[in-house]
Amino acid sequence: QVQLVESGGGFVQPGGSLRLSCAASGNIFTRPIFSNNAVGWYRQAPGKERELVATITSGGSPNYGDSVKGRFTISRDNAKNTVYLQMNSLKPEDTAVYYCKLLAIWGQGTQVTVSS
Repeated sequence: QVQLVESGGGFVQPGGSLRLSCAASGNIFTRPIFSNNAVGWYRQAPGKERELVATITSGGSPNYGDSVKGRFTISRDNAKNTVYLQMNSLKPEDTAVYYCKLLAIWGQGTQVTVSS
């Protein structure tokens, strides 16, 4: 069974940066499942619905939510079964739990807090 584990969250001041990682693991099918499918980052702030942050296709083509365009960059390393989210120019409104998703599989989330 494939599992996703996010890491890299934390506390940062406005204007700062964080890099999130989402690593897939589980069994011998993990690598082909990961490599051949899109992966997405989503976030959910308290009292709000979960929203799309960014996705990346199996071929590496990114797509971003409007609120993060120009500030966040998604990338993937298929050899490491890992997707990254580089977050720059962070704002207080970026505060949320960030989740990654592969097919119908969700990670447990990592908290990002942006505050002065």
